Amino acid sequence: MRPKNGERLARVVGVGRNSAWIVFEDEELVRLASLRKNLERLTLVPGDLVRATPLDGERVVVDAREPRTFALQRTTGGGRTKTMAANIDGIAIVAAFARPALHLAMIDELIAFAELEGIAARLILTKADLAEPAELAAVPALYRSLGYETLVTNPKAHEGIDAIEREFASAHTLLIGQSGVGKSSLFRALGGVAAVGDVSKGGRGKQTTSTGRLHRFADGFLIDSPGVGEFTLEGVGAAELSLGFVEFAPLAGKCRFADCIHRSEPGCAILAAVAAGGIASSRYASYRSILERTPG
Repeated sequence: MRPKNGERLARVVGVGRNSAWIVFEDEELVRLASLRKNLERLTLVPGDLVRATPLDGERVVVDAREPRTFALQRTTGGGRTKTMAANIDGIAIVAAFARPALHLAMIDELIAFAELEGIAARLILTKADLAEPAELAAVPALYRSLGYETLVTNPKAHEGIDAIEREFASAHTLLIGQSGVGKSSLFRALGGVAAVGDVSKGGRGKQTTSTGRLHRFADGFLIDSPGVGEFTLEGVGAAELSLGFVEFAPLAGKCRFADCIHRSEPGCAILAAVAAGGIASSRYASYRSILERTPG
């Protein structure tokens, strides 16, 4: 649909009650926009493309949402479908080597989420200057061996930023990471939009402030996400969860029991592979951690 007079295309980077933080396609400034009265039941998510009209002063109003090319959805524990983002083709997980401590279980759960949703998962490891030498080598090597693009950066020193710009130049990516891992430093190093205010509660079990940010590349974009806690796997059965761990795939059907969930069953091919070093113990621990929260 052709925009009306005064309407301009904008990208949603955060949402609020009957409002959204948007960036017009020809600007870098993040603006808070209200929804027109007839749109108050319309659900907007990060990545949505909308038509909006600047009014007097700093006021902006969203007139319509453009058709989505993709909607990233998950099913909650209560069976409700929730849309998390739109018009993206992958997620980038940002994790720090230290301050906060590296949380491999969180990384693995987010990767499994991406696998189950059929989108790309990439890993950005920050604060490389604080990493122990063994960890600095082992962690990227593990995820690269599984086929996940893994970039090591120190945004404050502008190290690794060129590699990020190359990797994400044509991707439409949602950035996900805990508070304090260096996402703000990353956006500053990339020249991204500054923080714009509270969007939602995130993190795991505690309140954190999360903000909307956008960085455009020539053919792609990075959007900061509302909070890592939104992407936990809930209501996923053991059989489906196994599909989120790519190293399990070659062993499918090789357990003694067809209904093996790889917990403690005799003749489990996955347990044997962990014992032999073919599957990383940290990855298996992440699988078990998620499994304990899901129905059997």
